[in-house]
Amino acid sequence: MLADFDASSPATQWHRFCELLWYDENLGFWLDVSRMKLGSAQLAELGPGFDRAFQAMAALEAGSIANADEQRQVGHYWLRDPGLAPDPASRDHIAQEIDRLEAFGQEILAGSIKSANGHSFTDVLWIGIGGSGLGPLLMIRALQEEGKGLPFHFFDNVDPQGMSRTLAALDSRLATTLVVVVSKSGGTPEPHIGMEQARARLEARGGQWAQQAVAVTLLGSKLDQIAESQNWLRRFDMFDWVGGRTSITSAVGLLPAALIGADLRGFLEGATTMDSATRVASISGNPAALLAAAWYAACEGRGKRDMVVLPYRDRLEVFSRYLQQLVMESLGKKWDRDGAEVHQGIAVYGNKGSTDQHAYVQQLRDGVDNFFVTFIEALNDPSDIPAIDGERPGDFLDGFLQGTRAALMEGGRQTLSITMRSFDARSLGALIALFERAVGLYGELVNVNAYHQPGVEAGKKAAAEILGLQQQLEAALADGVPRSVEELQQQLAVASPEPLFWILRHLCANDRGYSAKGDWGKPADLQFQAVA
Repeated sequence: MLADFDASSPATQWHRFCELLWYDENLGFWLDVSRMKLGSAQLAELGPGFDRAFQAMAALEAGSIANADEQRQVGHYWLRDPGLAPDPASRDHIAQEIDRLEAFGQEILAGSIKSANGHSFTDVLWIGIGGSGLGPLLMIRALQEEGKGLPFHFFDNVDPQGMSRTLAALDSRLATTLVVVVSKSGGTPEPHIGMEQARARLEARGGQWAQQAVAVTLLGSKLDQIAESQNWLRRFDMFDWVGGRTSITSAVGLLPAALIGADLRGFLEGATTMDSATRVASISGNPAALLAAAWYAACEGRGKRDMVVLPYRDRLEVFSRYLQQLVMESLGKKWDRDGAEVHQGIAVYGNKGSTDQHAYVQQLRDGVDNFFVTFIEALNDPSDIPAIDGERPGDFLDGFLQGTRAALMEGGRQTLSITMRSFDARSLGALIALFERAVGLYGELVNVNAYHQPGVEAGKKAAAEILGLQQQLEAALADGVPRSVEELQQQLAVASPEPLFWILRHLCANDRGYSAKGDWGKPADLQFQAVA
């Protein structure tokens, strides 16, 4: 009988630790959920739900329509094990893409493929939003070694100041910069805008766009057609059955790995091995099921606690950001599959240890108890950092982790821990696969579609409406007659003058040919007009 969580009893907690610990020798992974309020009663209650979840995940991997809203398969598991794909054509296509990506990276790094001016490529400018930016950023921060591969720069936003800074940093090296544009549909506004800005500056610095540009997109998409017609350097497929937040084992993550000389095959092998471990149809024998069960118990199946992610490795500093999209976009849903209004989800935030011991651990220990912590550590320390005066940084890092874990336990706060024997491409692949499966299982437990994102699509639609409204607003002001936002509201027949005020404030701040008279603190009194 598994004893219940008891922060006041070290003996009880040691027993729970031994009973609940999951370990895999091949992966070199430990998962400890003993300090979560997960007991025999919760495990028994969750049993039937997990039986259904295991069946659903098996059907998903076999090629069932897992995303019913979009009538799509969900096939990111096939990316690291092409033999799982439901048809021979898909299996061959996946394997061929991996070979092409790997060969391309090797040729770029060897200098066999050169820029238009005959010089080797010196940099990579990666243009992608959401998972198409977060996945590559994680790969670079986690796996790139000093002096190996190409330096990476990112357009992962439409912030003009960020673009300006990145382009200024590249400047004359733009002529030897490989530009990778990632957009599954080819119609997402953010990468398109970034592409146009990058192309204009690159050509102004003497570069040749077509000989430096790479597209990662769905075959036949608008972007793919452009790349094909202009004879871009390379085009790589972004399969229809892969969503952005689970695309890191596709070209989205493998191409960055190839361009920094990382072990992309090891990365895939780690994910494949963890996939095998997380297919076990047993809660206690399946690390992803243990994670999902611990989340469910802590959150009461309703997202009542936040997930705080504390990796005690600098290389995993952006992992919490990566998990924010994977977890929150997958599980944050208003409706369940039966049409009931549920408002599900788990909020995720974090940074890295031991930095956070000097940031928000104070609140975690003594403040509102509305979270659980996920500690992540790697045991192996680099050999080039010696002991000085008997002090080893790795010992202090481990001490800080254990100290924080103990302090939280004393306060009755819930934590779980993931330990890797070492950290490399293989263990990163395994870590990502562990969370992907846990998210899928949890989605089944709470009966939400973890593979669509209607809220994101609603935001895109609203943004498009604002941009359309700006065009109408500028047309209305073209006659030069001063108007208030309320007069413009009536003229344009919009529900509120507020979005008009926001648009005009931005236009006036950027010398775009508009002026405002009056007090900016009194929006209704302002008069706006176009000026010559």
